[in-house]
Amino acid sequence: MTFCLETTIIKPEKNKNINNVVILLHGYGGDGKDISMLSLNWKRHMPNTIFICPNGHETCSINPSGYQWFDLTNDDPNYILNQSLIAEEKINKFLDEVKEEYNVENKQICLSGFSQGCMMSINVGLTAEQGFGCIVGFSGKIIDIKNLKSRRKNRTNTLLIHGDQDDIVSPTHLLEAKDFLIRENVNIETHLIENCGHHIPVEASSIALKYILKNI
Repeated sequence: MTFCLETTIIKPEKNKNINNVVILLHGYGGDGKDISMLSLNWKRHMPNTIFICPNGHETCSINPSGYQWFDLTNDDPNYILNQSLIAEEKINKFLDEVKEEYNVENKQICLSGFSQGCMMSINVGLTAEQGFGCIVGFSGKIIDIKNLKSRRKNRTNTLLIHGDQDDIVSPTHLLEAKDFLIRENVNIETHLIENCGHHIPVEASSIALKYILKNI
């Protein structure tokens, strides 16, 4: 099957059965191949999991060799929200295709992402009619808390990880998201990584792997 988004796919080795899916959404200016690197360690511990890493539906405005889920050249909050809602529609269509292709349900899927991909994972994950296995976000934030509050439909278990030295997406967003999700009765776990900027260190990858193994 050809998916609606160009995709990097890492299948289980030795044709093992697919019991679970990890969706990895890249950050602004990245692509599926970049974020698929997370699977190199994870797949050894998840032999029946397929890792699916789509490219954003738009070419990145400031990096034509990469992709974006929504434009960041205009910093108007309403513009960003509207663009992110368009991206949600694209990702939801993509997820429907993945579920049909691999015969899985939301509870068998982990939605994960970095930075802008984290933001999309939170929104897509918590607004679905049926909850997912888990949401795992690195270095992101909630795009619009008021909007998400009005649309949230489930309480998918969520892990958010952030570097305390992040100068791209402030770590204060981690605390804001935690406070909001606690008030929404979402089971939220957070980790602030010391001396870490805007990237995914080995420590964060290991924490995420353990969390995913507990939840899908």
